[in-house]
Amino acid sequence: GAALCIGELASSRGITLGDKKSAALLSCSEKERPIGSQLFGNDPEIMDLAAQKALTFNPDFIDINMGCPAPKVAGNGGGSALMKDDDAYLAEKIEKKVVESVDLPITVKMRTGWDSDSLNAVELAKRCENAGASMITVHGRTRQQMYSPGIDYKTIADVKKAVKIPVVANGDVVDGESAKYMLEVTGCDYLMVGRAAQGNPFVFEEINAYLSGEEYTPPTLEEKFAVLLEQVSLMQKYKAERVAILESRKHTAWYMTGLHGAANIRRMCGEISSIGDIERIIEFALEQNKDL
Repeated sequence: GAALCIGELASSRGITLGDKKSAALLSCSEKERPIGSQLFGNDPEIMDLAAQKALTFNPDFIDINMGCPAPKVAGNGGGSALMKDDDAYLAEKIEKKVVESVDLPITVKMRTGWDSDSLNAVELAKRCENAGASMITVHGRTRQQMYSPGIDYKTIADVKKAVKIPVVANGDVVDGESAKYMLEVTGCDYLMVGRAAQGNPFVFEEINAYLSGEEYTPPTLEEKFAVLLEQVSLMQKYKAERVAILESRKHTAWYMTGLHGAANIRRMCGEISSIGDIERIIEFALEQNKDL
């Protein structure tokens, strides 16, 4: 039910240096379309070169991340570090450079600011629009806030009023009700869902149904776990099998959220070393949750 997808966050420097892991994050499959390649970095020339390399994977658009709060990203000048007051010009310069050299829509993801003393999302959004951005996504928190407390709806709404290009609202959209509220109070054009889809890819169908006034029937546990197995199978197809299995530990744990005995089940997930382990965990979870 998602309208579009954005790929994993990839380092522009890693891509230009030929790092295979970074390049692998740019892969696009036909079933994911429309899909955008997502890049981070703080050097206009390197970001431009990375965007050129991303074109070989045939994305539908390229997303420049100016919102990631992770220390390994922001600590190196990328992601939300571009929202520091003294880096706003650099962010605009990066956007302009990529827009001018890549014949694809270039979108931007940002936060409300670096910290509470620099809520500059409106200014940065205007700069990005002037530089040629096709769409802007705003996560309603500063970098300092990471993922809590609540969302700053006003700043997202202010960005929407300040630019003419589409604005996407992001943050704490977890179901139909929260989706409708976000749209109503911000006036935004679209919504982005991130963490709420972890272990619950059905959230998009739920939101679409709620917004259109249609009835939504949640999947049964058996249906949820069938999708989990399909997801891990696809991970093995697109990644090295060992990498896929290790990553499946957190994905499997996310699917167990809210179940009876979830804490114990999550501990079991930390020991997954094969598809067989996941199947045994599913059997155990179903046994523990016969009443659901």
